[in-house]
Amino acid sequence: MRILLAEDDENLNRTLTERLRTKGFDVDSCFDGDEALYYASQNIHDVILLDRMLPCMEGTEVLEQLRKANIAVPIIFITALGSLNDKVTGLNLGADDYLVKPFEFDELLARIQCVTRRSPMLSMSKDLCLMDISFCPENDMLTGPERSCSLSKKESALLEIFLRNPNQTIPRTTLLLKVWGPESDVESGNLDNYIHFLRRRLKTVGSSLTLKTVRGVGYCIQDCT
Repeated sequence: MRILLAEDDENLNRTLTERLRTKGFDVDSCFDGDEALYYASQNIHDVILLDRMLPCMEGTEVLEQLRKANIAVPIIFITALGSLNDKVTGLNLGADDYLVKPFEFDELLARIQCVTRRSPMLSMSKDLCLMDISFCPENDMLTGPERSCSLSKKESALLEIFLRNPNQTIPRTTLLLKVWGPESDVESGNLDNYIHFLRRRLKTVGSSLTLKTVRGVGYCIQDCT
């Protein structure tokens, strides 16, 4: 799961980024509203943690512009503004939750779990199933008709995207952004390598599924029987 953290307090940003990564999240962090809007507009994140009082552009304006652009990713405001009016304003603008600083890290995790549970495309812990395979994101374990095998973090991130979007062609650019992040200089050939690895994993567990190449576009998971 990829998270965007927009927080201008450098210490808090660094601390949250490190702790979220230890929990297995991929985290992109930024420090002002302009950057937050740029990253969020890529629509590659599963959750956005958004400070209200950001330099360059306030979090409320970032939120408004994202919702106007029909970007429906769950957004949690993290802010020192904790009055009832502040909370009502944030939620009415389209935030999915509102967390007042200072907060405990475990509460933040619970809020993330809550908003992703409500999202029809996301779940933090539930196994993902498609035809003859199941995949557990918590331990990166793929199970098929013949056996189970563990996946690397990159393999897991790719497979999760395909399983959450069955029968859809996922563009190469989307896969690169969601798995490696917007600031990565990874070469496109690396994606092809990991697609090859995943095809071997599916074959290893005895699945009839494979990743079809859609030339000039990307890849799609489908039954190869």
